[in-house]
Order: sequence, then C-alpha cells, then structure tokens
Amino acid sequence: MSCLHPFKSVRPRPDLASEVASPPYDVLSSEEARAMAGSNQNSFLHINKSEIDLPEGTDLYSDAVYARAKENFARMRSEGIFVQDEKPCLYVYTLEEGSHRQSGIAGCFSAQEYLDNHIRKHEHTRKDKEEDRTRHIDETNAQTGVVLLTYKAQADVNALVQKVTARKPLYDFTADDGIRHIVHLIDDAGEISALVRHFEGINPLYIADGHHRSAGASIVYERRKAANPGHSGNEEYAYFLAVAFPDNEMRILPYNRVLVDLNGMTKEGFFAKLGEKFTIAPTADKAPRQAKEVSMYIGGEWFGLRYKGSLPTDPLARLDVAILQNEVLGPLFGIEDPKKDKRIDFVGGTRGTAELEKLVDSGKFTVAFSMFPTSIGELMAVAEEKKIMPPKSTWFAPKLRDGLLVHVLD
Repeated sequence: MSCLHPFKSVRPRPDLASEVASPPYDVLSSEEARAMAGSNQNSFLHINKSEIDLPEGTDLYSDAVYARAKENFARMRSEGIFVQDEKPCLYVYTLEEGSHRQSGIAGCFSAQEYLDNHIRKHEHTRKDKEEDRTRHIDETNAQTGVVLLTYKAQADVNALVQKVTARKPLYDFTADDGIRHIVHLIDDAGEISALVRHFEGINPLYIADGHHRSAGASIVYERRKAANPGHSGNEEYAYFLAVAFPDNEMRILPYNRVLVDLNGMTKEGFFAKLGEKFTIAPTADKAPRQAKEVSMYIGGEWFGLRYKGSLPTDPLARLDVAILQNEVLGPLFGIEDPKKDKRIDFVGGTRGTAELEKLVDSGKFTVAFSMFPTSIGELMAVAEEKKIMPPKSTWFAPKLRDGLLVHVLD
C-alpha cells in the first residue's frame, strides 16, 4: 500500500502565483538564478536559491545560505505573499507543454515507506547533496522542493482527477519557458478519503525525479523521530511533499553525452574499434528513431550506431545508456565514473541536437552521442530489481515549479 497524506499547504496568493513560482533549485546555477529573480522579491528563488541574496562567491553550503532561506521564507509569509490552507487538503497539479498534458496528485507521502523501499529509487544520492537538502528542510522547517513520483495508472484515480480538473483552478499561468502550470484544490472530505483509499491499493510508487529531496526529507524524519520520545508517526515531519503522476502520462527526454577528446585515438582508429561492437553508417537522423540506436556527431557529420551484440536480459544492462557506457565510454575512453570524469558532459534533451552540433563545432568537444530516451517501463524495471541507473539516464519534462505548494513540518 501507499500512504497519501493531505496537508495544509503554504502557497502563494493566487494573484502572485506566477511571480512566486520558480524552476527547481537544481536546474539553475547561482548566476542563472540571480538573473532570473532580478528585482522580483516575490520569486521563490530567494528561498530555494537563497545565495542570490548574498555576495557572489558565497559557499553554497555555508550557514548564511540556510539562514537567509529561513529569513526569506518568514518574510514572504509575514508579508502575505503566502497563505496557508486552514485544513489538510490534496491538490491536482497539471503540466501542459504543447500537445503534452499530465495531471498528478499533489500531497505528502511516507518517509518510512521511502526508507523501506516501498517507494522505489533508481539513482544513487551524494552525501553532500543529501546534507544540503536536509539542512534546508531543517532550517526552513519546510519542504520547499517537490519530489516527482510515478505509479502504474489507475482508472479510479484518473476518473477523480478528471472530475477535479473540470472545476475552476487555484492557479493557471504559463511560465516564461512556455510551460503551463495549473493547480486545483481538493478540499472535499469525500474526495480526499477516496484518493487516500485508492492510493492504499497502489504499490509501489517510483521516484522519477527528486532523489536528493526525498533523501533529505527522510533524514530529517529519522532525526526528529529519534529526538521525539512521543513520536506517533502522524507528525508532519514523517511525510514529504510530492506529486504523483500516472506512468502513461509521464514524458522522458533523452540525456545526451559529449566527450572532450578521443582518448588518444585517431578518428580512424576510433571508428575501427567502435565498428567491432556497432554497425556505423552516415545518417540524416540527428536523434535515433528507436531504442538500441544511437546517433553520433563527429567531424561535422552524423552517423547512426546500432549494437551488434545480443541484448542482455538484465533490465539495467539493457538500457541504451548502459550499453554506451559498457561498450564505448568505459573500454574505449576509460571513463569508469561519468559523474566525476571531466572528459564527459551531459546535455539534457530540452536543449536538442543543435546544442550537440554547437558544442562539437566549437572545438570544446570532439564527439557527441544523441540518445533514445529511457522509457518509464525501463525505469520501473530497474527500480524493481533494486538497481541503480547510470548517471544522467533520464530527463523528465516538463518540470514542476517550486513555490506553488510548500509543506511545513509543524
């Protein structure tokens, strides 16, 4: 079963929602966040990227950053920029980008279920980033970043979502990147009970995006539980903020790779070694048309690669990004840890293949690999095996905005 917990959201006044809402903290650099916030003192970037209010070059993990986040959150609440619902509610958060639309249930989910792996993971988390989110939650006494969950679609949940989204929304605006954000309130006790009951029949849930946010929330839960002799399990700190979308509405874009050099190989030598494992042919397809194909850009030309070997039965080893890592990046380039190796960089699918051409043509990089996106089914299969995907395997789009729903822990 999955525990869905209604909560009293702290959220912006409807007339200020578009001013407050910001991209997630981990998709912007400090410089980008500073420029985006500009003179807008209502931007949630003053909370989730609070270093923008401190001198440039400030250590992102310094005490001053977390103290400023707490201060800014308190200021925005006291100024009436944020309001809080009077009773626990649930919400429907809808994202629209072009013809794509997805609607998910926004609420809180069990930190204990996360620790027990009833909420499945597919990425490793880094200790420094875990501690960063832990401190941010602890200092602000709130979860300000939203975790993205998915589950196998349920007809009963879909029917209730359709009913809710036919009503007038709390928020409805289009951000400057063209993505429309719509939030509906669910404050009817019967509808809330029905959704809680439906989610009890959903097992498991899967983390799509937000591993560090959920890890940080679970650490805060364990620490506060240990410090509370009267712990009951119903405290707000026992839950974390998330939006759960059905799997058939999720969209994953490719996460492409670019390499600085050919690791001492000539282009001819590289092609010869690559040809031992892949068929190679000139192509007009800058993005592969199907799984187990890769488009490669080098020397101003595109080539299609297709793996010659038998596909592994293991769901992790079958991933396109795993085949590239195991057959190319590791053996030919000596890149054993892509997260740390400076010779490789990753380009999210929203930036397109034109960005790959630009990076290689600039001379900064030598070769680019345009990937077919990992499917949500592949993600679930890997998570079920309790295995970890290679770094940068998925780019979920469109992305939720921070600041529209905040979960306070008291």
